Amino acid sequence: MNVFCNPLKPRRDPSVERLIQQAEAMVAGLEGLENFVHNPTEANAKVVQEAEERGDNERRLLIDELNRTFVTPIDREDLFALSRSIDDILDYAYSTVDEMVLFKLQPNDHLTKMAEMMHAAGKEIRLAMQHILAHPQVANEHAVKAKQMENGVEKVYREATCDLFSGKVTTVEGVLEILKTREVLRHLSNAADRADTTANIICDVIMKVM
Repeated sequence: MNVFCNPLKPRRDPSVERLIQQAEAMVAGLEGLENFVHNPTEANAKVVQEAEERGDNERRLLIDELNRTFVTPIDREDLFALSRSIDDILDYAYSTVDEMVLFKLQPNDHLTKMAEMMHAAGKEIRLAMQHILAHPQVANEHAVKAKQMENGVEKVYREATCDLFSGKVTTVEGVLEILKTREVLRHLSNAADRADTTANIICDVIMKVM
């Protein structure tokens, strides 16, 4: 028996495995973001930064893998698009934390809720990537859940924006606080958009591999 070719055990593709590692880094960053909005410490901010750096490294390794591989179980263009959108999610998570620190902006209930939902969406995307080859229908279910989370984030974003402009502001400091908060809210909204994009790409891939 050839121990290197077991037909009962599905082959693990290096490019997909690399993409899963990038998704792991994304989830670590989103978990760090959630922890930061609950407890905005330097240590929690550093977790997000380190996750973003790890995600960038995994993306570079994936691109190198694609450049050296001619045959992949998922279209190369789809792998690249998935990697880019996952990278965008993590970048926006880092931008959220970075600007909250720079602006000295304290978290509010809306920011906290959006960060929690993004963490949940990230975990669904990771699960979808883990199952995309062996269990595509399961992966599709997780992608759909990620899209539902994105809808929830956008709903909270609209509520937050409405609340932000509903009061009467009489000072320059008050106006600046609104502008800073809106900028950070937009980062989370953009992260949710990229999560939706990622889920859509996953669903498209599943249609091709099934």
